[in-house]
Amino acid sequence: MQMKFISRKHVTLLVMSLLLVSSSYQAKAQQGFVHESSTEYQWPEEKGVLKKLDAWQDQKFGVLFHWGLYSIPGIVESWSICSEDVDWIPRDSTIAYEDYKRDYYNLIHKFNPTEFNPDQWAEIAKAAGMKYMIFTTKHHDGFNLFDTKQTDFSVMNSAFKDNARANVAKYVFDAFRKKDFMIGAYFSKPDWHSEYYWWPRYATPNRNVNYKIERHPEHWESFQKFTYNQIEELMSGYGSFDILWLDGGWVAAPRQDIKMDSIAKMARSHQPDLLIVDRTIHGKYENYLTPERAIPDKQLPFPWESCITLSSDWGWVPNAKFKSANDVIALLVEVTAKGGSLLLGVGPTPTGIIEPEVERILREIGGWLKVNGEGIYNTRITPVYHASNVWFSASKDGSKLYAHYIPSKDTDMPDTIEWENNIPAKNSSVVLLKTGEKLKWGRNGNKIKVNLSRKAKQLNEPLVFVFNIEKK
Repeated sequence: MQMKFISRKHVTLLVMSLLLVSSSYQAKAQQGFVHESSTEYQWPEEKGVLKKLDAWQDQKFGVLFHWGLYSIPGIVESWSICSEDVDWIPRDSTIAYEDYKRDYYNLIHKFNPTEFNPDQWAEIAKAAGMKYMIFTTKHHDGFNLFDTKQTDFSVMNSAFKDNARANVAKYVFDAFRKKDFMIGAYFSKPDWHSEYYWWPRYATPNRNVNYKIERHPEHWESFQKFTYNQIEELMSGYGSFDILWLDGGWVAAPRQDIKMDSIAKMARSHQPDLLIVDRTIHGKYENYLTPERAIPDKQLPFPWESCITLSSDWGWVPNAKFKSANDVIALLVEVTAKGGSLLLGVGPTPTGIIEPEVERILREIGGWLKVNGEGIYNTRITPVYHASNVWFSASKDGSKLYAHYIPSKDTDMPDTIEWENNIPAKNSSVVLLKTGEKLKWGRNGNKIKVNLSRKAKQLNEPLVFVFNIEKK
């Protein structure tokens, strides 16, 4: 599909209007569209996939990068070109919708991240204690951050096209492989720029395909082929992958069938034992579940991750308010105790770097994990996993328990930490990982009381205690 361009003056006006819209929304917690999570799970049958899944469950902490045209004005990902009347999709209503959509696509002329530094991303993520990564190769707007041959709407035709690192996906994935991350590719199943999904013959009223597939089967077949070919480009031409992370759960059988059996077979022919995450689509291609912007109420007995933003948006927005390091650590602790992993959303800037405030927060998280990561990585759930401000995780062999104390905000550290059950073995020490101190502890029936040292009480962060568990 050939793009029709308008003047750069119109693009500049669009960027200015989008920035104004973004600023008016940033005071609110921008929740955006939240995918409903699956409530059932089907274990994979392939032994290699099960082994990869177990290895992924050891990682616990990952990063999800949203980056694209929407990063230029700093708005809610691709959604402003979706003509849905909801409060979380900001759009300048003084511009006619079709003009707005056309102008948005022409942001390709502004996509010029001259400071693009994937090595910086990888180094900071490594310092943060993250173990796996997911990168948006294409969001719903259809702008491709890899060198696809299926459309000219890609970074290779952007203002960045003459840069030596124009094929940004390649350099992002390579940078993280050098740091020993598990590698995941985010790919949007809907494509609002493709004429095979949003056919210019018809209006685009919402996020769905805008024509009746049953009336135009040949047109939908073209979209199936388009999608298959793009995923094969990624799976065959960008190195090794551990995860294919598919977004846009409304594109699924029976109505919007993209032939997942065929796609999965092809993807795994190039990437053996690949984890496929067809989000919200229960079945054999949702190898782990992905509750969004939330943590399940209780433990789940199957693989899952909570995908949660560091700010209130997935991508970069101006003047964002970020969660503190302790806030993220508290999320990670709860997710771990409930058996999941935390995928933290980080939006690189329009120029292509992780901004200083984000770097500071991530490095602070990493400092905590460097000392306390034993209670996070490679752990599994324990039947009693929560008691007031204390969350529990277990070593993979079940011999050790970790008690994670989350301090209440704006209150001093208490003299003692208490919980019920999860009784330390009679001769076990209760060790504070931060200091290596063996703390005094006592038992009264099923109640445990751990006395904090003066040094421990001065710590303004979540505390982790390790002890051998009493065998029943």
